[in-house]
Amino acid sequence: MGQVSQTLDTEHRAALDVLGRVEQAIARRGRAPGDDTQFSALASSLVRLIEHDTGAHFDFEERELFPRLVDAGEGDIAALLGEEHDAIREAAAELLPLARAVAAGTLADGDFDAFKRGVMEIVERQVSHIQKETMALLPMLDDLLDDDTDRELSMAYASA
Repeated sequence: MGQVSQTLDTEHRAALDVLGRVEQAIARRGRAPGDDTQFSALASSLVRLIEHDTGAHFDFEERELFPRLVDAGEGDIAALLGEEHDAIREAAAELLPLARAVAAGTLADGDFDAFKRGVMEIVERQVSHIQKETMALLPMLDDLLDDDTDRELSMAYASA
């Protein structure tokens, strides 16, 4: 596995971990968190994850990887993944203010159901998206990127 594939795979695994922990915490809780520092810390992790994924991670894939897929005749998968990025960004835009409020301990009691729905939507979309990238994108990258390009892209992504 190349450096770019390894980096993306590591980020995917970390995302699945955070999403799973948030989903479990909500399922156990069933109500607004109130003054719960553990839940607030978990919400902070969710905020950082969403900001990174919908920012640097998606931007890198769209700028550096998807055009290479298109050039290699794999435009369909690039288009599908790009559409999923758009849908995830849309869901994230609704969830982020609520997640930030949970992290700060300021979520209004009536907003917990909206937070819960937003989390469930993000979990569903992200897990499905990560599965597609793991099964399709990452193996393609190992064929598409020569060692020098892989190293250059990996360094560029790390410094972004």
